[in-house]
Amino acid sequence: MKLDHSLPLEYATEENRLKVLGFWIFLGAEIVLFGTLFASYFTLVERTGNGPSGAEIFEIAPVLVETILLLTSSFTIGLGIHAMRLGNKKAMFIFFAITLILGLGFLGVEIDEFIHYAHIGAGIQTSAFTAILLTTLGTHGGHVTFGFFWGLFILLQVRKEGLTPATANKSFIFSLYWHFLDVVWIFIFSFVYLKGMLQG
Repeated sequence: MKLDHSLPLEYATEENRLKVLGFWIFLGAEIVLFGTLFASYFTLVERTGNGPSGAEIFEIAPVLVETILLLTSSFTIGLGIHAMRLGNKKAMFIFFAITLILGLGFLGVEIDEFIHYAHIGAGIQTSAFTAILLTTLGTHGGHVTFGFFWGLFILLQVRKEGLTPATANKSFIFSLYWHFLDVVWIFIFSFVYLKGMLQG
């Protein structure tokens, strides 16, 4: 395995560079997935039937908490990658751990939000609007859940093997995934929650 020392560790081998390229292609497929969900949401948002509208069920406080937690986690994962490139394993480990804790906090608030929707009768079978809303939020939340466990396994591997071209590559690809989830959330925050509240 030939290392190119002029490049960051995550790009140091040809295999690593191909893996990053492959992951960008995968993210393209993820964009299509979420694009389809958003298109479906915009089509069905007015079809509330006898159920509540977004303005009736959305609450600003939990949404702001979710947004702050996820955007802060995007910042900490960036600091983690910076520490990794400096060869500071301890700092990288700490920033990655903070990222995962923030992600867990986000999931906790979202689960509480889903329970609230269930209590007020906004279930997946209530209307076309609530069905696509819960599907969109649930798909994003499922991705965050997967990301939490993925990040946890990476931390365990870095702790065991240290910063190598392989662990650096995995960590960097994970950071791309996490940033992608934050970008998707910005769209959800802006076009689902804020738009829904303003239409009330």
